Amino acid sequence: MDYQHLLADRTTLMQANAIREILKVVSNPDIISLAGGIPSPDSFPMDIIQELTRIVLDKYESRGFQYDLTEGFLPLREQVSILLESRGIKTPPDAVNITSGSQGVLDAIAKLTISKGDKIALEAPTYLGALSAFNPYEPCYIPMEMDDEGLIPESLEHTLKNHKIKFIYLVPTFQNPTGRSLTLERRIRIAEIIQQYNVLLVEDDPYSALRYEGDPVPPIKTLAPDHVIYISTLSKVFAPGLRIGFYAAPKFLREWLVLVKQGVDLHTSTFNQALAAEYLEGGHLLNHLPRIIDIYKPRQKAMVDALTRMLPPEFSCAPSQGGMFLWVAGPKGFSALSLYDKAIENGVAFVPGQFFYTNPEEGLETMRLNYTMADEATIELGIEKLTASIRALQK
Repeated sequence: MDYQHLLADRTTLMQANAIREILKVVSNPDIISLAGGIPSPDSFPMDIIQELTRIVLDKYESRGFQYDLTEGFLPLREQVSILLESRGIKTPPDAVNITSGSQGVLDAIAKLTISKGDKIALEAPTYLGALSAFNPYEPCYIPMEMDDEGLIPESLEHTLKNHKIKFIYLVPTFQNPTGRSLTLERRIRIAEIIQQYNVLLVEDDPYSALRYEGDPVPPIKTLAPDHVIYISTLSKVFAPGLRIGFYAAPKFLREWLVLVKQGVDLHTSTFNQALAAEYLEGGHLLNHLPRIIDIYKPRQKAMVDALTRMLPPEFSCAPSQGGMFLWVAGPKGFSALSLYDKAIENGVAFVPGQFFYTNPEEGLETMRLNYTMADEATIELGIEKLTASIRALQK
């Protein structure tokens, strides 16, 4: 049978995630991978999983295996409400919604809001998973400028003056792919701008708990609550395989997003939500988060130190105080894609930065490096191999 004619037109916009295709190539155990974007298995709280499972089985019995509310398992919503308050976001449990990872709500927002040709403003570069969620609905992307302090507010204001924007998408804290964070001053200004122009901001915040130095900065949601959908996840601080995401949104949008989710999966796994509820209620996140940071902080430092020592002087690394990534830029005319092939030959992998741009001609000289999946000695060796590949390419 010829199945091609069955495909909807939108499938032409669905492409394999470039990073996942790269990770297939680097599955060879002889290659040091600085390419992934996943938490280290060492960061999972394996020592308490059996105990949490026992508590869930005893406490909820068959309820943990039953259908539940689309909005989310109420005990988890209560705990997420407390978690959000610790971040300065005062949201009652009935205004908290649970999703299957933060990716679930990105797709729901796209399905709900984007009509063909609608303009979406976002950072350049931006999170590739968001583009994967948005692309099938055929938006037009308006990229905005960044520097080492995150999105430049003047670029946002210029965009809103010159375009009718459906919504803005930002990862303000330890951004994927750059590791950059918006300063408090810029957050305040961005909050003022979105209120002045009466536009919606989607604030994606998966990494803010992974801070290794400096003081926490408040989410933009705290500064303009009626103009922000705030999204976060437990994937980086509990276990990504449980697929627990959550969001706080204005009531009108929240009710529509629930209807969208009902058509996709009815609700997120009840049992997994119950595990997450007990993880939070038992104070395990507070106890376990320092252990996660103790794993990642020295790995980030090892990578920064190695890059500082070994990179040719015409290369630069964006500063970052947390998260999972560092962003390296070479001189204009340098091809990170060509470097990728040479690096694979030398036994190390990374992600060329151009994949994180909506304009395929941007970011050709950039690369994203991940440090969560390798120990310090391996990172040192990986950067040595990477810089040797750079020098070989420059000859």
